[in-house]
Amino acid sequence: MTENSTDQFFKSKVLGHPSGLFVLFFTEMWERFSFYGMRALLVLFLTASLLDEGWGWPREHAMALFGSYTGLVYLSTMLGGYFADKVIGYRWAVVVGAFLMTLGHGSMALETSWSIYLGLALLVFGNGFFKPNMTSIVSEMYKDRPEKKDGAYTIFYMGVNSGAFFGILLCGYLGEKVGWSLGFGLAGIFMFFGLIQFWLSQNIFGNIGLKPNKNDENSIEALDKDKRNPFTTWQLGLIAVCIILGVMWILNEPASLVTEGRINVFSFLGENGNNIAILTALGLFLILLIYRLTQYSKITMQKLIAVSFFAFLTIFFWAIFEQSPGTLTIFARDYTDRVLDGSSATIFKIVNASMTLIPLGIITWVLYLLFKQTFKKYAIANIFLSLSFVIVWGVAIWMLNNQFAEESPEVPASWFSTLNSLFIITLAPLFSKWWESKYNPSANVKYGIGMFLLALGMACVAFGAGGIEPGAQTASVSMIWLVLVFLFHTMGELCISPVGLSYVSKLVPARMIAFMFGVWYLAVAIGMKGAGKFGENIDKIANENGISYFFWMLTIVSVVVGVIAVVFQPVIKKLMHGVR
Repeated sequence: MTENSTDQFFKSKVLGHPSGLFVLFFTEMWERFSFYGMRALLVLFLTASLLDEGWGWPREHAMALFGSYTGLVYLSTMLGGYFADKVIGYRWAVVVGAFLMTLGHGSMALETSWSIYLGLALLVFGNGFFKPNMTSIVSEMYKDRPEKKDGAYTIFYMGVNSGAFFGILLCGYLGEKVGWSLGFGLAGIFMFFGLIQFWLSQNIFGNIGLKPNKNDENSIEALDKDKRNPFTTWQLGLIAVCIILGVMWILNEPASLVTEGRINVFSFLGENGNNIAILTALGLFLILLIYRLTQYSKITMQKLIAVSFFAFLTIFFWAIFEQSPGTLTIFARDYTDRVLDGSSATIFKIVNASMTLIPLGIITWVLYLLFKQTFKKYAIANIFLSLSFVIVWGVAIWMLNNQFAEESPEVPASWFSTLNSLFIITLAPLFSKWWESKYNPSANVKYGIGMFLLALGMACVAFGAGGIEPGAQTASVSMIWLVLVFLFHTMGELCISPVGLSYVSKLVPARMIAFMFGVWYLAVAIGMKGAGKFGENIDKIANENGISYFFWMLTIVSVVVGVIAVVFQPVIKKLMHGVR
């Protein structure tokens, strides 16, 4: 066996995969638990009245801050990815990211003004270091076993969705029913457990993710033979201007709204200073992107144009899909009848208990299998991991016990967001079979189907909200409309989310992958901020035309983008030069 072979990882196996994959599975699970748990509560906390111990913010202000936070999370992945690749290695990046996020959740649990803002800043940087580097470790572990890679990523993303599901379910319940601090704090506790487990088990990864070796003969730079196009001084200067303007805008936009203009970095540009700044940044970036595309060989340029087209569509997908923790959660809280009684209460109790205990039982079984393989070598790491599960089981049983004790339980507003993870776990195998069959549609058609499903989801809630009068602050719409929204939106996500990054890796020359991933994450960040911008207008539109009108507008946008995706199929197919 050669020194560099990854076969060594397959000596200790769980479910046919290296034990190390499951160390990453549980680390990622707790990170997603903390991220989605906090995210489910943020808008609810900001808009809750002072009597409910929230901040009493208007929805417009809460959505502006939420959009900036989620946008910055994706922008920071470029910074974290750069440091991991060039300076500290994947492993240290994960540790630094997890530590910053633990501090961030701890700060938010204090619930003071400065601690909430500090917490959000720590979470942005923590996510940036953590998010891009876990998948890099998985990729390295399977370098010599490409045939096992798809299965590995499937297992890994089950960890992602399990963490998101339990984070929203338990942090959401504690935050809404007991106290915001407990919801924010629980997220931090599990991030800390994830950090400890990863740190104590890291030898299981051999040499993967240690500090990068610049003299590696197998590096991307050494192997890549495509035409060089290094960044010149003026191009680097332009990138710096775009970054500075973009980051200042994304921070300034909520700050100027919340302080009613008292804090406004771009006030010198007049009343529309914010808009001028961001349009300038986007304009300069497009000029740079177009110029650089013209510097490559014809085929490379055309493939990069195809990637840029998909990145453009991705902006709209995330801007509408990410209404989930914002406007859809507000709709659940203020406009949905969530108090159940009689047979509907009994059905909810049984369904909620089943969807909590069955996945928790399965993951605990996986934990037991990992214990059998690794306890001798990594006893302390396993003890911390088991302690985290004892706490999760305790909180879950306590929550279910409370709900069974209530005659007419009220479903938490954040509960509906758990449906996304639940539907992904249920439907992903079906979509996977579809993509592997002879009926596998082209990339454009997948995007089109994804956007039409998004439109269908928004149409459901728009139709359900049809009877709500303009200006109404509360209503009692049936819960079924929100369940349908999350069903259709999850199906849309399964069409679009896995496709994008896959095409970046297939279409882009090896040494440019980092840059184009940067462009891709920039598109996602713009989409996340776009979700906040859409959400900022919910009150304005609801007061003038009714809240149904707001969701119909998002339906129309989704349909238009879906049509664009399908109509451009012949053009994009030609630009992709046979890549499927």
